Amino acid sequence: MQIPHDTRRALDVVVDLVNTAPEADQADGLSDLGALRDFVREHEISDVGELGARDLAGVRAVRTRFAQVFGAKSPRIAAGVINELVAAAGTTPRLTDHDGYDWHVHYFAPGASVGDHIAADCGMALAFIVVSGERERLRRCEAPDCRRAFVDLSRNRSRRYCDSRTCGNRLHVAAYRARRKEAGE
Repeated sequence: MQIPHDTRRALDVVVDLVNTAPEADQADGLSDLGALRDFVREHEISDVGELGARDLAGVRAVRTRFAQVFGAKSPRIAAGVINELVAAAGTTPRLTDHDGYDWHVHYFAPGASVGDHIAADCGMALAFIVVSGERERLRRCEAPDCRRAFVDLSRNRSRRYCDSRTCGNRLHVAAYRARRKEAGE
């Protein structure tokens, strides 16, 4: 599956945004404006003005909707959520080649809020996945103590864990130890 660089970057933003949501053992990764500013800076989200409380609320709302896409039971449900997000953001596709990147498409309107910016660009990246018939690549980690989101870009769609070095390795070691204990070693 070949994905243009702007779509790949937007998918990374979606995953990281969804993974900021508070979980039982994890605090909200977007707890305040400072955390939102850090998120915007770390992900090099362009054309963002001064951030305020309304931006924080908007990005949190978009995060909730993106999480629904990862949890959707069918492509139709995922498409409905994506359509609502993109429409509410007021998409305005335009070509740009800023910051040393080749030509790519931005879907947010100039001057859009950061929430609309993320909803438009990232919503379109998710739309690309759904349209290409690859929605099953939008996954949650299968480790019992982890529900982090990820996009499975493996060739054979076999990735099961958000990170094979942490969640995957931890489960493989636990299974190995259980087998050894059962064998009486």
